[in-house]
Amino acid sequence: MSGSSTFSPLRHRAFLLILVGSLLSHFGNAIQSVGAAWQLTASGQPADIVALVQSATNLPIMLLALPAGAWADMFDKRRVMLTAQIFMCSLSVLLALLAFAGSVPPAMLIGLTALLACGVACFNPALSASVGGIVPRAELAAGVALNILAFNVARSLGPAIGGAIVAAGGARAAFVTNALSYLAVIVILLRWSPQAAPRGARRGMFEVIGEGFRFAMASPQVRTIMFRAVTFTLTGSAAWALMPLVATNLLGEGSVAFGLLLGALGLGAVIGAATSTWFRQRYASETIIRAAGILYGLVCMGVALAPGLPATLAMLVVGGAGWVQALSGFSVAGQMWAPRALIGRITAMVSSLTFGGIALGSWLWGHFAEAHGAAAALMASGGAMILLPAIGLLVPMPGHQAAVQD
Repeated sequence: MSGSSTFSPLRHRAFLLILVGSLLSHFGNAIQSVGAAWQLTASGQPADIVALVQSATNLPIMLLALPAGAWADMFDKRRVMLTAQIFMCSLSVLLALLAFAGSVPPAMLIGLTALLACGVACFNPALSASVGGIVPRAELAAGVALNILAFNVARSLGPAIGGAIVAAGGARAAFVTNALSYLAVIVILLRWSPQAAPRGARRGMFEVIGEGFRFAMASPQVRTIMFRAVTFTLTGSAAWALMPLVATNLLGEGSVAFGLLLGALGLGAVIGAATSTWFRQRYASETIIRAAGILYGLVCMGVALAPGLPATLAMLVVGGAGWVQALSGFSVAGQMWAPRALIGRITAMVSSLTFGGIALGSWLWGHFAEAHGAAAALMASGGAMILLPAIGLLVPMPGHQAAVQD
């Protein structure tokens, strides 16, 4: 450990600002997804088109993760985050104006959602690297867990409130709320004055990306984390992608129920994030990932049986906790096994495969649901999640301890 072993009041304030900014940004993203998915569902689009909202939300994060991670390590992180938020706010205003004009065809809605995700792709690595630069290495796992908790608080409240907003004012009201959340993050970032990082020699982006890629490929621990992340999200993304159809086709409900369903998943995710440190202190990483996958798979299969709204909500709380225990584990492990100078790039690579798995899985499960029904897709996804932990027999997750010292 280097000299950043104390967590000073100034660092506490900086971390708090970052945490609030993360919360508001993810809150807006969650509401945006609710508005887009519900607008497509309400207009009678088929399952594979509705599921494309999740693909459009996650695919750009996968494709831009490497350059975004390099930018986070190359440039001033605050400026990177500000640029991303201004871009996202502008797109949200445009989307809201088009919605009020009644001119948002499905292709345009999905395209604008993908462009918003490009902003998210640039914002997230800079945010994660900022946490790594503020929080001492000894407290990094707890700091990352708090950031993930903020994300899941937003994912819990965002869909539930988003469903109510959509029910009251339509999808366009959700787009306006999204724009306001980004505006609030811009104000927070303008108030944050981080200490200037020492400038090294300016290098080209491809050289910086190559350095991170070589480290990741040379590290069996990082390779394992990335492989386990993509297989987990690829297999389990059906529930997130098909939730509008669970509300309408399986439960016969409307937009408020859709928001409640995502809110239940998010509430479980909050519980999972809040308890992740406790579990990491007591259980091996592989044990947590295996148990989380099996638990989540059982929930998906239970939801496929359409037991009614109250029972479905209760199961989704449990499923959300299992889902985020695993994703939290991948995120923390990626940061703990990366040297501080490469943390933006390694975090971006883990995020790339995590969100890439969600994007590709959403597209595949959407096509499966269009051919066989949402219930069959959820049942197949759940069954695969129960079998997935067998991978750990061949490529177990690395331990929680940080093997890389700065």
